[in-house]
Order: sequence, then structure tokens, then C-alpha cells
Amino acid sequence: MDLIKKTFRFCFSIYGFLVFLGLMFILLPLFAIAFLQNSIKCGNLIYKISRFWADAFFFMTGITHRNIYEEPHNINTEYIFVSNHISYLDIPMMMKVIRGQYIRILGKSEMTKIPIFGSIYKSAAVTVDRVSPEGRFKSVKSLIGFIQQKISVFICPEGTFNMTNQPLKNFYDGAFRIAIETQKPIRPILFLDTYDRLNYNSIFSLNPGKCRGVYLSETITEGLTPKDVPALKKKIFQQMEEALIRYKVSWIKENSL
Repeated sequence: MDLIKKTFRFCFSIYGFLVFLGLMFILLPLFAIAFLQNSIKCGNLIYKISRFWADAFFFMTGITHRNIYEEPHNINTEYIFVSNHISYLDIPMMMKVIRGQYIRILGKSEMTKIPIFGSIYKSAAVTVDRVSPEGRFKSVKSLIGFIQQKISVFICPEGTFNMTNQPLKNFYDGAFRIAIETQKPIRPILFLDTYDRLNYNSIFSLNPGKCRGVYLSETITEGLTPKDVPALKKKIFQQMEEALIRYKVSWIKENSL
């Protein structure tokens, strides 16, 4: 039975990659048009195209998406969105979860090295080299600049995949420093099922099924100062950790709690 399941997932993953690449090449003329715009319009247009890309990919791979709102969401407010990071599918999930408002994602600089896709990624995301303090500082300043132009930002404070079998791995400070400096609310979002749809252990583990995004309650940062970063980070970590446990996500192992 395990062999049949692994064979299916391997074949389905090949199909999924072909769908992903096929959609990218079909949409290249639209991305080319976006590249002709100024940087802000270019990024906004790329996100619109990418949302269609994600919609088509999910539909063609049998992945169903649903948002769960534990508190109503105001699309007219700029947020610091933060989420857990557990799968290669997290980026298309960001496109599915955030609708009706513009965002910029903080992403890994390594992604820009991928042919064709890297150029699209670079135009729509703020990339960061986490090894370089100067690179991290520059990325933070870029994100603050977008917020000042009424564009929300999306950050995975874990930085890389959580491979700990715990709800979350340790957070970096960046998202919380940005929230306090800009006095913008933090809105945590959970990806409950991307780990099950495409496991970080293998790019050949894609399979159809549900993908839920959960909007947790926001945290206001007005009046907070840089000295409040540790407390704010701890609060959001605990909020997200408790919710992941409550939703019984599959990557948590009992002996890791």
C-alpha cells in the first residue's frame, strides 16, 4: 500500500510541476507587460497575475482552499502578516489567502537564481540574504517603504522550513520590529494543510486535498517601542503555537511538546 501511495505521489508531483511550468509560460506575456511598469505597478500587477496562477494550479491539481476567520478581516488596513512556514506550497497559499489588498512578501534571495521564475519572484518579493546583517537591514527598510505606500507585507518569522516536529520554530525579530516602527497591526495567518499537500522532505510528495488558511486575531502595535519587540514576538509565537495545537496539525509529534 505504501508503495502504491508513493508511486501515485511521485507521478502526481511530476504532473503538478508540468502544470506549474505550463501556466508560467502561458502567463509570460502578462508578466512581460508588468515588467514595463514602474516598480510599484509592476509588483502589484505581478501579484494579480500570480493569484490567477495559484487559482489555476490549485484547480488543476485538485487542491481546495478555504479561509477560516477567527476575527473579521479589514482589507482596507495595512498589516504585517505573519505565517508559519512548513511547505513548498506556502507561496501559492499566500496568493490564495490574501485577496483584495496588495502585499509584498519577504523571501529568500536564493529563489531569484531559478531561471525565468527568479525574475518574476525578484520583481514581486523583497529578497533577503539572512547571512548578511547588511542584507537584512536593507530588506527591512524596503518593507517599511512599501508599508508607507499603503502596501501590506507578508513575513514568515521562522525564516526557513520548520523541521522540528513542534508547532513552530524560533522566530526572527524582523516582522515585529517593522510592526512597531510603522505602528501597523500584526495579523497572524496559519497554513494548516500545506505540509500534508507537499511535504518539505520531498518535492515528489504533492497530492490533492484541502488547504486551509486561518486568520487569527490581530495585535495592535500603536504605542509600542523597540524595547517591546521581545514581548510582542513572544505573544504572537504563543498565539500561533496554541492555535496550531488546537487545530491538530499533522506535523506536531506528541513527544516534541
